[in-house]
Amino acid sequence: MALNIPPRRPQRRWPWSPLPEPPDPGSFAPASIMLASEGRQIPTTAIEFAARLAGKADAPVHVLIIARIWGSAFGLPHPGLMPTKREWQIQREFVAEAVDRLKRRGVEATGQVVSARNAGKRILAEAERRRPEAIVMAAPPPRRWFIADFIWDQEPYRVRRLAQSPVYLIVEPLPPRRG
Repeated sequence: MALNIPPRRPQRRWPWSPLPEPPDPGSFAPASIMLASEGRQIPTTAIEFAARLAGKADAPVHVLIIARIWGSAFGLPHPGLMPTKREWQIQREFVAEAVDRLKRRGVEATGQVVSARNAGKRILAEAERRRPEAIVMAAPPPRRWFIADFIWDQEPYRVRRLAQSPVYLIVEPLPPRRG
């Protein structure tokens, strides 16, 4: 007998409103975790955080990285705007590296690369499909809400604002400026 459970509607959160803090990672033991990236290489600190979180409940980790679609031409998909073979290969290497590091730490891990024009929406759709109890993402320092909406690397903050699961953002410092 199948249950007809209606899909969860995301609670509307405005960009300038404060976000609820995720549960304390020291006492939270999720049953499944998604380690996601909007296209950047996942840093070691985020992988280690996901491994520590997964180790508490022997939870599997799914690594998800987005290969960016650069847009469309006149509303139609254009081959020149899709990820190239080289970009797909780079993203696959990022996933393989993260999965390998997790497996070396004794964590069951899987991974995938998907393409999307809007990385945040695709990560949220995959989270809705897989229903992880926690999402871990690396993020640069936050920007002001108005500017952040135009910047691709601020996707983790949009995911945190709209996700149903708690999202742990591992904030990476910016590299020092030259000159």
